[in-house]
Amino acid sequence: TGDMLYWNGSAWVKVAAGGNGQVLTFVSNVPTWKPIEGKTDVTNLTTGKIWMDRNLGASRVATSSDDFLAYGNLYQWGRGADGHELINWSDATTGVAANTTTSTLSTTDAPANVNFILQSGDWRNQTNNSLWQGVNGVNNPCPAGYRLPTDSEWDAERLSWVSQNAVGAFSSPLKLPMAGYRLGTDGSLIRNAYGFTFSRYWSSTVYYGTHSGLLSLTDISLSVGGAMARANGLSVRCIKD
Repeated sequence: TGDMLYWNGSAWVKVAAGGNGQVLTFVSNVPTWKPIEGKTDVTNLTTGKIWMDRNLGASRVATSSDDFLAYGNLYQWGRGADGHELINWSDATTGVAANTTTSTLSTTDAPANVNFILQSGDWRNQTNNSLWQGVNGVNNPCPAGYRLPTDSEWDAERLSWVSQNAVGAFSSPLKLPMAGYRLGTDGSLIRNAYGFTFSRYWSSTVYYGTHSGLLSLTDISLSVGGAMARANGLSVRCIKD
């Protein structure tokens, strides 16, 4: 019951019934059941994935790579939206953290204050690799029904972009801005260095020791599969589960 047949040009192919809260759409010319796209969602028609249309904490969809109103917040990997992530952006290159810093590590998944925890590795003692895993993951900062993307999901997205750099990232359905990142060792904001503009986005993928995966982006390059210490503050773009 609920199965459907479609003609692929040479044979009939069965599409299994969808579930509650889904809509039938086409992905690469194949009818596919997907979650319903909300008002602040965007779909990559190549991958079929639905994402939030802006960075977590941003007030709008980016109008350019250096649209500071679209930068959003910078999260330490695995922490919830507890205030440590807040940045007041005054223009495309200048921002001021809306919190103080501390060098005291947290011994729990939920630090007792909003301080940005300075460390070269993880903000937590002991490291917890179970954070940010899926929609029900501990400290998932995304809205209900959304989660952090994995390295593999980031990789699939970037392979569909017109170029592997900031231009391709902004031209993509996600319109990723170049928000920079916050250095875990001293809390400073880094957006321009060595003659390049930087931006980095967390994934949920766990790497060795105190490191996790990310999408790393500059004016001239883009990569997925590297790792960065969890005490650094990076942008978050949520994907629909």
